Amino acid sequence: QVQLVESGGGLVQAGGSLRLSCAASGRTFSMYAIGWFRQAPGKEREFVAYISRAGGSTYYADSVKGRFTISRDNAKNTVNLQMNNLKPEDTANYYCAGRYLMATNYYAATEYNYWGQGTQVTVSS
Repeated sequence: QVQLVESGGGLVQAGGSLRLSCAASGRTFSMYAIGWFRQAPGKEREFVAYISRAGGSTYYADSVKGRFTISRDNAKNTVNLQMNNLKPEDTANYYCAGRYLMATNYYAATEYNYWGQGTQVTVSS
């Protein structure tokens, strides 16, 4: 089992950057694939990025490709999401999620068993 806690959200102007972190408890963090999702008011939760257990595979939603970078440090039990060139449409509550071993359908929220409480990102125009 793993517990996840997000941090790093905030208010930023369009074109700015934020770095979100997902801190995990437990000694088996390296056994979990991690995904980032976001949910804006009135919208469904959507996939943002995914990283495999060792970090060798990463995937991104088309809407963030080239602007966001996901990375992990298993020694520190953290996954980071570097977000550059932020746009107002990136405004949402961002969640990290964990799946033991791997997520075949990494873009599907239903693949993940463990979720953090979320961190709010607001991008002003």
